[in-house]
Amino acid sequence: MMKRMKAVISYDGSGFAGYQVQPGHRTVQLELEKVLTSMHKGTLVRVSASGRTDAGVHAIGQVIHFDTSLSIPEDRWQKALNVQLPADIRVMSVEEAPEGFHARFSATGKVYRYKWSLTPVHSPFERFHTTHVTYPLDIARMREAAAYFIGTYDFTSFCSAKAEVEDRVRTIHRLEFERHGDQLHLVIQGNGFLYNMVRIIAGTLFDIGIGKKDPTDIPGILEEKDRRAAGKTAPAQGLYLEKVIYGK
Repeated sequence: MMKRMKAVISYDGSGFAGYQVQPGHRTVQLELEKVLTSMHKGTLVRVSASGRTDAGVHAIGQVIHFDTSLSIPEDRWQKALNVQLPADIRVMSVEEAPEGFHARFSATGKVYRYKWSLTPVHSPFERFHTTHVTYPLDIARMREAAAYFIGTYDFTSFCSAKAEVEDRVRTIHRLEFERHGDQLHLVIQGNGFLYNMVRIIAGTLFDIGIGKKDPTDIPGILEEKDRRAAGKTAPAQGLYLEKVIYGK
């Protein structure tokens, strides 16, 4: 009898070409499917995630599901997977999924975190996990600009030109800045995100922080529906998928 398992995983994206399987590249999905296929005696087990992450992007609370015929007790799955997975992927929890659950299509929202390091010299231990800022940032201006993103808008200006989806309307529920010692974190929650959307928002807010753009520019950038109107895409290593939300 087949069961669907839901797992929360964390990974350090530094050593991966992204989440999704790509021929000739090391990816998170590839490593997960390799272990699960081995556990199923060579029968290919496909893994579905809440969404893909790019090369260098990290996850604290990515959610996946897979179907299994194995009769492993629910509380044994975590250890069974972690002892075989590489050290840069860890399974944080595993449970049998409710009927009809799908890691991607059942999700109702996500939380991302973007981290900038404000130290004069970028620590070698943070180089793959934060984006170093070499300019003074006006965080008050960044907070002022953040307020303009709250609500439901067409985010065409804040998504990669490579995005294939036609519906680019998304709702942002929360966009805040937090100080953690010498780090500045952007925390954003929405009902969904377009390709590179969080990194482009982060890059645009960075431009506002260094005085290159004004907080009041945001409504106009949204209205233009043109990627060229927004700032640069912020580097991948500062981005973390923090949480996937299911239900209300």
